[in-house]
Amino acid sequence: MSSSYFTDLAKQYIDGEWRPGTGSWDIIDFNPYDGEKLASITIATVDEVDEAYKAAARAQKQWAATNPYARRAVFEKALGLIEEREQEITEVIIAELGGTYLKAGFELHLAKEFLRESIQWALRPEGKILPSPVDGKENRLYRVPVGVVGVISPFNFPFLLSIKSVAPALALGNAVVLKPHQNTPITGGSLVAKIFEDAGLPGGLLNVVITDIAEIGDAFIEHPIPKVISFTGSDKVGRHVATVCASHFKRSVLELGGNSAIVVLDDADIDYAVDAAVFSRYVHQGQVCMAANRVLVDRTIADEFTEKFVAKVKTLKVGDPSDPQTVIGPVINSSQAEALSGVVEQAVAEGATALVRGATTDNLVEPSVLTGVPADSALLQQEVFGPVAFLIPFDGEEEAVRLVNDTPYGLSGAVHTGDVERGVNFAKQIDTGMFHVNDGTVHDEPLVPFGGEKSSGVGRLNGEGTVECFTTQKWISVQYGRSGFPF
Repeated sequence: MSSSYFTDLAKQYIDGEWRPGTGSWDIIDFNPYDGEKLASITIATVDEVDEAYKAAARAQKQWAATNPYARRAVFEKALGLIEEREQEITEVIIAELGGTYLKAGFELHLAKEFLRESIQWALRPEGKILPSPVDGKENRLYRVPVGVVGVISPFNFPFLLSIKSVAPALALGNAVVLKPHQNTPITGGSLVAKIFEDAGLPGGLLNVVITDIAEIGDAFIEHPIPKVISFTGSDKVGRHVATVCASHFKRSVLELGGNSAIVVLDDADIDYAVDAAVFSRYVHQGQVCMAANRVLVDRTIADEFTEKFVAKVKTLKVGDPSDPQTVIGPVINSSQAEALSGVVEQAVAEGATALVRGATTDNLVEPSVLTGVPADSALLQQEVFGPVAFLIPFDGEEEAVRLVNDTPYGLSGAVHTGDVERGVNFAKQIDTGMFHVNDGTVHDEPLVPFGGEKSSGVGRLNGEGTVECFTTQKWISVQYGRSGFPF
């Protein structure tokens, strides 16, 4: 049963050993729906972060020299274990994140897809022989692992977003130290380590440190061993991670927040656009970086769209995430719940109309739909990580483009139209890493570059982007015959 995971895995995983941290305090892991204490984990100290990185560095050289076909077998086994344990992992996601059955299924499906792709990543790095202006010279370009990668994963999709960096980094011949979010230490950390341990990954190659910056400060990102830090989280923390990495000549891969818009043009299929917009805003309680914070609708169809949108939102079942009928479970913690209540209060105080005003009970935040938020409101500029939608009418495409781009973020977005090429032309004008025509805003696929512009991050994961992130290039030249020297 999944409850044993919270007992057996409430430890640090360093150099192939499960052991308690040596910090002076514990991270308490709570169920966000009912407040049940799931686990108590003594935090890792700076010394344990150091031990984890040193273990990774020791193990990495031999792993990089291992035949990639042998490395691939570990990922095939890990995929099989996730499939075998799917029900138990689902229960962990529901208990630790407050994720619904729908959300857990979505997360596990994507995690398996990314693991399948990692099976191929083990074989993907290719070298080149490049021409030289020097007679008799052969230029060999090797693609090699960076060495050790530090991964910091978030609380919203912790299993998927840990695997999304951990699996390809390992497949490409690196070792990894993973620091999961304090609210999801099992799903985002030790559960991932357990699957790889059981799949036969040699000890030391994947280490998990469960800790807090109050204890370790910047030690995880400043440590001299990791060459790349892969961080998923807020732009505020991401900016700090980038600054520290740059000062230590490390590469950072930053998957940060968003303030995406879904745009409904005057020729859209309104019923279909409503379905896409409701999903894009309210999936996993709106705690998704790609979620549609803003729903922009052409004024000529705004009344009909609004009526149907509000009607659908009112049907969303809020409550116990372990009930298969629940669509909206709890947000991750009480500070998030309070912040979301504050967003609605601020919008109304600024003159907005609440077409739906959801109540907040503990961590359960019912959906809200707001219209008439002033154009200069700070709320329209920020990421709202919860079930609050802003409906915004516009007059014509030109204004829609301006409104969509009027944000510091540029992660995802979508446009609905009866004319696909009109949609593509609209998408080309949006300053964003990803944009979808006649679909929702929440998408991730193993082969397609995932990432944002502006404050939504730096770098791309998935496909060739992943290879770029977790490998480096090395030039080795060979001089056949003798080279001439000027002195």
